[in-house]
Amino acid sequence: MARYTGPKTKIARKFGEAIFGDDKSFEKRNYPPGQHGNNRRRGKKSEYAIQLAEKQKAKYTYGILERQFRNMFKKATAAPGITGEVLLQLCESRLDNVVFRMGVAPTRSAARQLVSHRHITVNGEKVNIPSYQLKAGDTVGVREKSKSLEAIEVSLSNANHVYEWITWDNATKRGTFVSIPQRLQIPENINVQFIVELYSK
Repeated sequence: MARYTGPKTKIARKFGEAIFGDDKSFEKRNYPPGQHGNNRRRGKKSEYAIQLAEKQKAKYTYGILERQFRNMFKKATAAPGITGEVLLQLCESRLDNVVFRMGVAPTRSAARQLVSHRHITVNGEKVNIPSYQLKAGDTVGVREKSKSLEAIEVSLSNANHVYEWITWDNATKRGTFVSIPQRLQIPENINVQFIVELYSK
């Protein structure tokens, strides 16, 4: 499966946010990369550039490539509700994202790897598709043979985020995707209106 494998700190500096999680390198140089990155008098961005940057930020944040992201936008457009919010909800409902939110993995890329390597189950069945769309009420858990994996144990011990739309039981290493999150429950700093405007041109 294709995925972004390039320098992450450089991308984070481009957007001015640590979109891939904790990053000591970003904290040291939290200004745009390049020769003129620290120049306070950078030129004003065009409307298109702002919209494009917001779309790229969303794609990098969730680890989704262009074709898949565009297909998700089409799906969001056809669904009832506000297109931008539905798009974010589709991103949040992906299995790799929910595994990350539950604290089973420290990053989305690590969560994607756990799913791809068949360490994760959905409703008791092994699922190895990171983009698998969960439905409200689905149960997500760690496969029995994988419960003692050190990487999972460490990640769970460091997890400190609580989300209203998911539950997690550390004893059974299983949680529930209770409901599709509302926009206010999604912590990502993404202006979905810019993305909608870009794709609507």
